[in-house]
This record gives sequence, C-alpha cells and structure tokens, in this order.
Amino acid sequence: MRWSAVAVVLFSSLAVAADPKPAVVKFGKLSATAPVEWKAEKVANRLRSHQFKLVSPMKDFADAEVIVMPESNPDPMKSFPRWKESFVPPDGKTLDDISKVSKFEVNGLNVHVLDVTGSWKYKERPFDPSSKEVLKPEYRVIWAIVIAGDDATHLRLSGPMTVVEKFQPEFEKWIKSAK
Repeated sequence: MRWSAVAVVLFSSLAVAADPKPAVVKFGKLSATAPVEWKAEKVANRLRSHQFKLVSPMKDFADAEVIVMPESNPDPMKSFPRWKESFVPPDGKTLDDISKVSKFEVNGLNVHVLDVTGSWKYKERPFDPSSKEVLKPEYRVIWAIVIAGDDATHLRLSGPMTVVEKFQPEFEKWIKSAK
C-alpha cells in the first residue's frame, strides 16, 4: 500500500513536469500567451527571444514557424520593402501583386502587417553574406511589427502557403490578445 502511494505521487510529479507551460511573449509593454499547440524551440540566434514550430497538419508540407524579435526597427517603411524583396513573384506579377499591407491597433499599440506569398529567398541569417540563400517556392510569410514608442517587436509567421493559411487566424488572434 505504501509503495502505491509513492508511485502515485511520483507519477503525478512526472505528469506535471511533462505538461509544458505556454510561453508568455512580450510586445513592448504588452504580453500575450502563445497557444499551447505551438511547440517552443531553442532560438536559432540571439536576435530572437522566442521561436515556435507550428506542426503541419499535412504530411507533404513542412511545418510553419513563428519567431519573435524584440528591440527591432519600428519603421515599417524601412523593413517592409526589404522583406518584400526577399520574394520572387510568379511570371507576370509584381511584388505589389503578391503582397498585402494592413494595420490595426492592440491596446494602444500599432501593429503593421506585411503578408507576402510566392517564392521566398530564405536566408537563415539575412544580414550575413556567408548565409546561404534557399529558394522556397509557394511560401507565405506574414510579418507583424508591434510598435511601442521608439521600439518595436517583429513577429514572423512563415511556411508553406497552405500551412500558413491554416495558422494565420490563430497568429492574428494571438497578437490581438496582447494585454
């Protein structure tokens, strides 16, 4: 009887330890709790405060990713053109044809959004000339800049078009949940 009580306590402790707590992400003076389905990963570089894998529901498609970069440039007019240039539009289309810009407010903070679909010229370290460029066809990237005064947090949801389409409403809801 005594061993069974120890086993129950031990099992309960392991179950609690295995239950991951959702990450709380700061956007300037606000914060939002990431959905529990998003799998927190070790950040790929020191510019990121958080990185999440969003598991693809389709076997033939790669997973999506959300990254968070605090202390970033708050001017969308400087970042958006550079981000758009990281895409190759299909024949007969322009970068403006494959991108959409929008804006909304969350608890007093402005959020600027750039949504681009096409072939992404992905570089793991965009400012590093030795970082290899990989062309990812039929990709979609949604960048959001959450502006808090002279500072901003850059958020990026990226992945195959169909996978990002599935997670886009959740990504937007997460940003809008910031308090």
